Amino acid sequence: MNEDHASAAADIAEVEQANTAFYEALERGDHETLSGLWLPGEDLTVSCVHPGWPVLTGRGDVLRSYALIMANTEYIQFFLTDVSVAMTGDTALVTCTENILSGGPAEEGNALGPLVGQLVVATNVFRRTPEGWKLWSHHGSPVLAETGEEDDEEPPS
Repeated sequence: MNEDHASAAADIAEVEQANTAFYEALERGDHETLSGLWLPGEDLTVSCVHPGWPVLTGRGDVLRSYALIMANTEYIQFFLTDVSVAMTGDTALVTCTENILSGGPAEEGNALGPLVGQLVVATNVFRRTPEGWKLWSHHGSPVLAETGEEDDEEPPS
């Protein structure tokens, strides 16, 4: 492997680790670590689209949204599939499918509320900084569930 390939492979591994760290911090409800994974400073505008939410722009609004999610989610686990990394210069694009298992606050007498499964396709954009790869943008879009009903291809009998 030549030096360019080795460097690119190392960059991809670092981006994959940054992407994993993002989801792990979210699972743990670790807002401090999660905050440190986003681009710092007011000069760079970060953005986030949670499934079903409007676009959030600016570090403050984005980080508040995660605090709100963490405060209202008793349990969340991400199983990432179809992870793909593309890079150009100091920008990396990660696409993946978030297979999410989550539970809200417990109902009376239960330790945990009902668990819900959800599929979301996500795009995470990272920028290289002196402190490593940092999130610039996250966009999650729900995958519509299959209904199991056939399309009306055949006329009813």
